[in-house]
Amino acid sequence: MYTCIIVDDEELARELMERHLSQLENFKLVASCASAIEAFKVLKEEKVDLIFLDIEMPLLKGTDFLKNLNISSKVIFTTAFREYALEGYELNVVDYLLKPIIFTRFLKAIHKFLESVKTGINDSVNKHIYIQSNKKNIKIILDDVLYIESLKDYLQIHLENKKILFKGGISAFEKELNNHFLRVHRSYIVNINKISAYTKNDIEIGEIEIPISDSYKEKVIKKIKR
Repeated sequence: MYTCIIVDDEELARELMERHLSQLENFKLVASCASAIEAFKVLKEEKVDLIFLDIEMPLLKGTDFLKNLNISSKVIFTTAFREYALEGYELNVVDYLLKPIIFTRFLKAIHKFLESVKTGINDSVNKHIYIQSNKKNIKIILDDVLYIESLKDYLQIHLENKKILFKGGISAFEKELNNHFLRVHRSYIVNINKISAYTKNDIEIGEIEIPISDSYKEKVIKKIKR
């Protein structure tokens, strides 16, 4: 299931996008936001796969909103102004939809999104992060991470040849990761690319077995099979 939000200051435009999305399977609308400020609040609480983002909005333009995001969500611009197309592609968006958006063109954008998920386009948004450990800001290359483990008030990042312990909560940290990572348990997040085998009850990364909790099973199996 792909989670989405719509960000547009025009109510009619939001309603049209909501109708389009309702025709699709495996897409869940998390929120329909009237401003970029409202969308910021949603993204603090929810991990979103796809953002339908208007450009010309009061207070904060969609382009400026996107430049200030540090998440792995993919973006489809929706706008009435053709002149923003170049800037949209420079910002590495999946597609650029001109209003009024007809369903066939909307569907083409969805297919581009699905293709980008398969090929990993836009994962450059978040290739590394910095974490603070032992009074140092340590750069972590996300492709090198095997899994993350929660240990009460601390997190432990497991790499191929070492572990890094730092203070933090797993739910907040999950939002910093790109789409290669999957929460499988209240105490574990795994790098999907490092999975060597799995059952309905656990995941194997090399010789390490990580449990899949009941509340995550359906989501985990769907994501791995995708």
